[in-house]
Amino acid sequence: MPDGSSATTGSQTKLERVIGKYDLSDFGEELVDRWLGQNGYERESLRSLASVTNARILQSALEHADETPLEGEVDNLVRLLTSDDVSAGMRSQTRQRLEQLGIDVDDLTTDFVSHQAIHTYLTSVREVKYESDSSPDDKLTDRLETIQRLESRLQAVTESTIEQLPSDDEFSVGSIDVIASVQVLCNDCGQQYTIQELIEQNGCGC
Repeated sequence: MPDGSSATTGSQTKLERVIGKYDLSDFGEELVDRWLGQNGYERESLRSLASVTNARILQSALEHADETPLEGEVDNLVRLLTSDDVSAGMRSQTRQRLEQLGIDVDDLTTDFVSHQAIHTYLTSVREVKYESDSSPDDKLTDRLETIQRLESRLQAVTESTIEQLPSDDEFSVGSIDVIASVQVLCNDCGQQYTIQELIEQNGCGC
């Protein structure tokens, strides 16, 4: 594991401590560039930057464990550790795999950061200001992502519940897929949409 401790040091922000702990000294400047969309980077949201940061944290931990992850593997491992749509069994297998490499998974996931931590670091430590920080499009995207996470959570809970039901003469089921989708019905025009369709086309247009 990288040197350092996750304990609070002075008045440092969480991301400052994490950058020091996982030897990500050049990453702070990269975050600025990615947020502002400069120096070859396209503008990214705070949520996207949080995902990128957590992937870098895990990649650093794997490298210090002398493990070379395959392309795309780190992002998938972060998803398995944090996403609401992952079953308890898959999460447990992922934790066990990392623990076998000598990685303290509880310590690792505690060091994962939220988009709020990214914002605090960029605005308070780096003193970066971005005028479109709270654009209407970003707010709509955030709200859609919230609904989609709830849909994924409902799907995972339903799948887990079905798997745990006893199989007997009264209840049996073959191979299934659970689909959870929020539908919006406009009572004025009678049209029905998924929440994503409604948001992406800015309403039903009736």
